[in-house]
Amino acid sequence: MKNGKLLFGILMIGLLASSCYTEVIVDDGYIEESPINTALVLESYDLWYIDINATKGNGEVPFLQRAFTISFDRGVVYANNNLVGIGKTGNGLGIDVGTYGTFVGQVEVDHDVDGLWLLDVYAVNNNTLELYDAKSKTSYILRGFQRSTFDYDQVFYDNIHYFLQEYQVWEKTYTSEVGALNDFDEENYLQFFSDGGGYFRSSIDGQGIPISNIQWDYEGDYEVYDVANDAALKTLTLDYDFLGNDYFELYVINDSTIELYHVSSGTVYEFTGRGYMQFLKSGDTGKKRSKIINPTMNVTRQRDM
Repeated sequence: MKNGKLLFGILMIGLLASSCYTEVIVDDGYIEESPINTALVLESYDLWYIDINATKGNGEVPFLQRAFTISFDRGVVYANNNLVGIGKTGNGLGIDVGTYGTFVGQVEVDHDVDGLWLLDVYAVNNNTLELYDAKSKTSYILRGFQRSTFDYDQVFYDNIHYFLQEYQVWEKTYTSEVGALNDFDEENYLQFFSDGGGYFRSSIDGQGIPISNIQWDYEGDYEVYDVANDAALKTLTLDYDFLGNDYFELYVINDSTIELYHVSSGTVYEFTGRGYMQFLKSGDTGKKRSKIINPTMNVTRQRDM
């Protein structure tokens, strides 16, 4: 773990020069400040986006590993643990997951599920913090945003694997009249899992049946790709065991609907999520984020929008 300036030297000079009394001790590049400034810095942005790919260390802080964003608001910790509802739940902050108190360059979080955690707080730059757990020797990088400037849509695309997994099933609700006949026309349900690196199941059962009654006909691996020079486009391949691949352009319509454009046939499909799985502050602790870097395709968008 590198020795950084603890918290504040490069964060919000005007904020730290508030009317509150602060004693600053500078010793060999180590800046020590009063607890009030720790709170002010954590509260200086509405949302802290957790850049999971920048995590260092082999351990984890469960509530940080689970969240897309975390917020510190007058002693209450909020988190967006789901993509569904992000930007709307809790007026954008997410759900109440615990409380916090501050010390000199540290924050103590009392999480409703994960218990008590004492984390060191380091400044990386003027809108970036590092939270370091000394017990597991693991650090998380947090990037600060105000709600008015936070790009919730981009969070969907950057984390689309998790969005696909937040519903128990995706049910086909629309098929365009334009497009050549193909085998995927018969598929009415898709289900995505993270286990084993990403596999899916599909079913040709009739639409509208209870989720528990769906019979899964096929399974295989799936892969989501970034597209070179097109940050708002993802592509999806479904690799059916022994049956070949289907290739789609993947679009997010809203937080319960995706569009799959079947490039080879020119057919547009819409799937609606059923069985939303909300990761609450208690009871549901299974979903955790991991480092994912999508492979990149050098293709050109084919869907006429």
